[in-house]
Amino acid sequence: MRIKFRLSSLIALSLLLSCPVFAQIKKTNQQPLPVVTYDSNVDAPLTTKELKFINEVYGDKTQEDILNHPQRVKDIKNILRNRVTYRRVDNPAKFKECKSLSEVPLFDDYVVDLDRDIVFNPETFNPLKYEFNFYSRSGEHYKVDNTNYYIFISSQHLDTYRLKQESSKSKN
Repeated sequence: MRIKFRLSSLIALSLLLSCPVFAQIKKTNQQPLPVVTYDSNVDAPLTTKELKFINEVYGDKTQEDILNHPQRVKDIKNILRNRVTYRRVDNPAKFKECKSLSEVPLFDDYVVDLDRDIVFNPETFNPLKYEFNFYSRSGEHYKVDNTNYYIFISSQHLDTYRLKQESSKSKN
């Protein structure tokens, strides 16, 4: 009787302990993301314009939440300098449907009275004000309402991924 109890207890315990291990295994068909590489221009200090953009969005938390964290500063510089572009498109029919800028919520977690841009000007537009999907695998684009402008956000992994693919093809 004791042997049966111990044996059943041992089996139950081993099943119980193995369940969390199986629950942690997640199968996915996605390739692991490559390490982000930065252009050398992110090593330059923040410009006055970039600092203004950051202050506009992070307000009195700019120093504490952004500037005190070198990696966050580097990521923001990469977004502003390399990953967000604006393009005037003469034939918008070429582009697949995408979100309009008016559909993108404001990133007002730090500054609650943040305002949307009334007029789009690529020279003064602050992409940090909006909840763009800056960290998608493939990049994103958005149409600026009532204009022929599009905002393109390239993936931080895209160039690295392409380079890896091209180098592996050239080796074959």
